[in-house]
Amino acid sequence: MSRSQRLPRGRSALPPEDVERLQRERLCRAMAEVMAEKGYVATSVEDVLKHARVSRLSFYRLFESKLDCFMAAFDHACELLSKRVMDVIGTSEIGSDPMEGYERAITAYLEALEAEWPYTRIYLVEVYAAGPEAVAHRRELNAFMVSFYADALGVTDDQGLLTCRMLVAATSALVTIPAAENDREGLRAVAPQLIAHVRTLWNCGAFGAGTGRA
Repeated sequence: MSRSQRLPRGRSALPPEDVERLQRERLCRAMAEVMAEKGYVATSVEDVLKHARVSRLSFYRLFESKLDCFMAAFDHACELLSKRVMDVIGTSEIGSDPMEGYERAITAYLEALEAEWPYTRIYLVEVYAAGPEAVAHRRELNAFMVSFYADALGVTDDQGLLTCRMLVAATSALVTIPAAENDREGLRAVAPQLIAHVRTLWNCGAFGAGTGRA
């Protein structure tokens, strides 16, 4: 399990804002890595402090509680995953061939989940143990993903939006199971299943008017 190196010491080593930023990053990473082993409920602030090698005073200067730190780690997970996907495919490229765009996007997404495994477990698994605030945040993210798919696939009607909502729900369910079981091979197996099924839905016009075979 990786850990950040100690921050440089001394009055002029780093500006205070850089120290704060690095401490936040270390605490978020520590939260993700400890939680990947112990789960949200069993993880304590003390566990996170020991793993990050950050003082209790510094922790409570940055976060109000374990949940506050978890939410920061969750937000960081979303940023990491989104950046990895958008580095592979920008929204401007998807419209030329929606199915090829979807295939690139879902492949990049699953590769990002595997590459950021501790954060993936926060994003997919532990969020449901952290309580209503975290679950509400996850729900907002799902709504964003529905809009993303709708724009990418040229969805314009209620039928297509319903299909997008079902696709987001199905994708979440399919990737959460291997994440919860620490099954990276199982996660890799999800991509071809999803791609084949979404192509079938596309070809039969399930995404609404203007989609499917010509």
